[in-house]
Amino acid sequence: MRERRKAQLDRDGLCIESPQGDAQLQVTSILQSDTTTTPDLVLLTCKAYDLIGAIESIRPFMGPNSAVLPLLNGIAHMDRLNREFGQARVLGGTIRMQATLTPTGLIRQLNDWQTLTFGEQDGQRHDRLLAFQSALQPTGIEAKLSASIMHELWMKLVHLATVATGTCLMRANIGEIARTPQGTQWLNRLLQLNADIASHAGYPPDDAFLEGYRKLFATRDATYEASMLRDLEKGGPVEAEQIVGFMLEQCRTAGQDDALHLAAYTHLKAYEQRRDAGRLPQP
Repeated sequence: MRERRKAQLDRDGLCIESPQGDAQLQVTSILQSDTTTTPDLVLLTCKAYDLIGAIESIRPFMGPNSAVLPLLNGIAHMDRLNREFGQARVLGGTIRMQATLTPTGLIRQLNDWQTLTFGEQDGQRHDRLLAFQSALQPTGIEAKLSASIMHELWMKLVHLATVATGTCLMRANIGEIARTPQGTQWLNRLLQLNADIASHAGYPPDDAFLEGYRKLFATRDATYEASMLRDLEKGGPVEAEQIVGFMLEQCRTAGQDDALHLAAYTHLKAYEQRRDAGRLPQP
């Protein structure tokens, strides 16, 4: 943990504002220099563009029996972690939750979603999975074990690539897009394209999965938006390469029309150019 964040936690505790109830918890935090601790499980929760630095931060703590559970957006991080630590020590995981960290260190949960899905890459139910699930039980988080975690990761990517591409390209949330004359049709077209890409990769979405998002995309008062849009609107870094760029490559591999992904990717990369040059509009 960085020194500033550790000092904040030591002083104020872990402060959470949530529809499920607010909390202020006293937690134990350590700095990167404290390598005397060897955890059973490391949760990796950085942004995808910070993966390399995060790997170096956790490397000194990884004992021979330590495992890492990444909760990053996208899929490309799995290959990198497998190379660094070995596939047997890398779990797969997705989390369904909208939250943001405020400048004061408060974690603000934006809705009532709180589902964590995780599993071994080989689909086995090892003791470490059951132990982690048991540890989460008192928290109220829905902790789900998956025997097909790579499929879960691809479904999260289909969802994220659709919502991030749609809301970032339009600079609007789902409801605002749905209220335009053909916004719902456009979102559904993007969803189907991403579903076709996943199917080509060997992970076809089922009808119920797709229907759930079609229903969302027809909800004219929906306030849902990708966290990438919030990052963009704050002038922060975005996961352009790891989400939209990755799906652009997969789109071309699948032989699909890449126009939608190329437009969104170019839009985000142009934003990065302006951000790096200090040319973003000032509030």
